[in-house]
Amino acid sequence: MHTVFSDGLVWPTVRVSEAVNEGLDAIAITEHLEYYSHSNYISGDHNSSYEIAKPYADKKDLILIRGAEITKGMPPGHFNFLFIQDANTIDSVDWEKAIIQANKQGAFVFWNHPGWRQENEIPIWYNEHSWLLSQGLIQGIEIVNEKSYYPLAHQWAIDSNLTLLGNSDIHDPIDMFFDRSKGEHRPVTLVFAQESSEEGIREALDNKRTAIYYKDMLIGNEEYLKPLFFEAVRDMTIVFTGTSFPAEYFLENNASIPFEIVVEYEQGKEAETVIIDPMTKQERDKSLFRDFKRILVKNIWIAPGKQLEIYK
Repeated sequence: MHTVFSDGLVWPTVRVSEAVNEGLDAIAITEHLEYYSHSNYISGDHNSSYEIAKPYADKKDLILIRGAEITKGMPPGHFNFLFIQDANTIDSVDWEKAIIQANKQGAFVFWNHPGWRQENEIPIWYNEHSWLLSQGLIQGIEIVNEKSYYPLAHQWAIDSNLTLLGNSDIHDPIDMFFDRSKGEHRPVTLVFAQESSEEGIREALDNKRTAIYYKDMLIGNEEYLKPLFFEAVRDMTIVFTGTSFPAEYFLENNASIPFEIVVEYEQGKEAETVIIDPMTKQERDKSLFRDFKRILVKNIWIAPGKQLEIYK
């Protein structure tokens, strides 16, 4: 995300307030290193936004991660650096030098919005990206940016063992870009950390324990999303009258997002879809789960076009 210290439209502490208001646990402010749109009116350097926001973030119990973004032409494109020590020393016209310097500082490096400004938002993998991957200089890739999802980048992440990220890349005030009155929200990266700390987040990112909350969808590895789903519906109640199907079936969703369940049947019977709204409990007819072939969660994707299968 960005502030007036690059090309954003808000003061750094506003980013903290927005995040706290939305219940986020952590954010990173990643200013562009190449340009400073408001320099005629505001003085500072590439570390200023972090230094201004950090005391306020600490006061609000929000984890603020120091970051930066290099903004180069394609290839290789834009890259974010998280957990850096000093953004000023990374600023370079040479993208290779910038990425190498960021890695020397111990940064977590990922490729931003790979489909941005490409035809039909379809990303292209260049030789430069292969070099970065082979040298261990890139650790993640955005598969969601703002309001766009990049299926091809998602597949690259799976094939190349890159950490999945989904971010707002917000420049405007957040409520001017995402209309929460219409149910919109910024995309966020869910980090399955062992502790609520900057170190815990870093360890989880390094070990690929992430998923993306995008629109009403969850996107990520089955290893993490299947347990998340069953934790959300853990109070499901089944009462059997016989041996083959439930007499009553209560679907209870304890999560703050809906789940769209698709029940597929044997012998050509048309599939049925059930939407379990957030924080609700619904009684379903016993016939819903009679002779089913498999049950999917339509809005949980574990690969491009592949939905989470919960029963078979």
